[in-house]
Amino acid sequence: MSDFDIETTLRQVDDLEWEGMLSDQWNIGNNPNGGYLLALTVRAIAQLFPEFPIPVSVTGHYLRPGLSNKACRVDVELIRRGRTMGTASARLIQDGKTRLTVIAVFGLAGDGVLTDPPLTRTAPHIPSPDKCIQRSGDQQGVELPIRARLDTRLHPDQALAAQAGEAKISGWIRFKDLSPPDCLALLMFSDAFPPSVFGLFGNIGWVPTVELTIHVRRAPVSGWVLGEFLTEDLQDGRIIESGNLWDEDGHLVAQSRQIALLLPST
Repeated sequence: MSDFDIETTLRQVDDLEWEGMLSDQWNIGNNPNGGYLLALTVRAIAQLFPEFPIPVSVTGHYLRPGLSNKACRVDVELIRRGRTMGTASARLIQDGKTRLTVIAVFGLAGDGVLTDPPLTRTAPHIPSPDKCIQRSGDQQGVELPIRARLDTRLHPDQALAAQAGEAKISGWIRFKDLSPPDCLALLMFSDAFPPSVFGLFGNIGWVPTVELTIHVRRAPVSGWVLGEFLTEDLQDGRIIESGNLWDEDGHLVAQSRQIALLLPST
């Protein structure tokens, strides 16, 4: 099993309750990464729908930070099981408090019959991973324990604080242990790059996610995943960021949109 599989493992308590432990190896500073929390929670929902392999739509609302190296519980509620899709909700709970609420729709893999070629967003042309720059905690002004689990390489024109000159970040990502990505990994990767406002403002402190929605388009092929993220709106300390992920074959595999808070460094 990969580090990701092991550290998102849940033990089933009953039909709708699961237990696990949050690892500190996925932390940004002292807090577990939001994509890690989302992937762990959705793993419980996935157990309800073995016939539906794709998390077509996942929306998480982050109520409180998760607690590293502490036990967690995931309570799941089945909302609807249809012929081609299933819908359920879940709550991630620690110390008696809900940290994250999720609603997810699982479906079948697409059959590609609607359009040929498909109407889709094409991958940007960026330097290969060996020519990109390792993500740096020094540049972001925060410790990054998550670097022990993720190999994240940024576009060489965007790797330094405020270097991009715009609220945009792009690069490549994979698991450090080289395990192949799956659909749950795409949930993790959608929230694992530096905030795109880093490219404009540099060291901007903590940027906690309020709400994150991810649409998984298809399962990725093995290898690197290319990500591109852009802040489209920043007002009153609230960021709206959109993102896209492509696999090594150039397939668009996931799209994301989130609202986050821009909190100043203390």
